[in-house]
Parts: sequence; structure tokens; C-alpha cells
Amino acid sequence: MVKLKLNVLTIFSLLLIVAAVVFYILWGIYYEGWNMFAKEYIGVYAITMVLLLFGIFGLLLVKKKEEQSSSKK
Repeated sequence: MVKLKLNVLTIFSLLLIVAAVVFYILWGIYYEGWNMFAKEYIGVYAITMVLLLFGIFGLLLVKKKEEQSSSKK
């Protein structure tokens, strides 16, 4: 099980992941289009992936930083 300390970067990364999922779901409900790989929906795919990947990379950075700080002790 992954244990992360809740600091500003962790919370921000989790908010980015949640924002990506919420954005995609709300957009799909509003425009009744769930296929974000269709040509006319490529902008939605781009925004969702940017938010999601920044959130994931942020969590990975927090985990790596915690591993480095615990190994120095």
C-alpha cells in the first residue's frame, strides 16, 4: 500500500486527477459525446490527458521525494 504524506504537492496532484475525470464526465454529459478519440473532440482529449498526466507525475515526484528523504535518515 502506498502511503503519501499530505502536503501541498500531493493535494494539488490529486486535485488535477479529480479535475480531469470530472471535466471529462461533465463534458460528456453536456455534449452527449463520450468518444473523445473522434476528430471533433480532440481538444477534450488533450485537456483531459494534460490534467491527468500532470497529476500522476506529481504523485510520482512526491513518492520519489519521500523515498529519498527516508533513505537519508
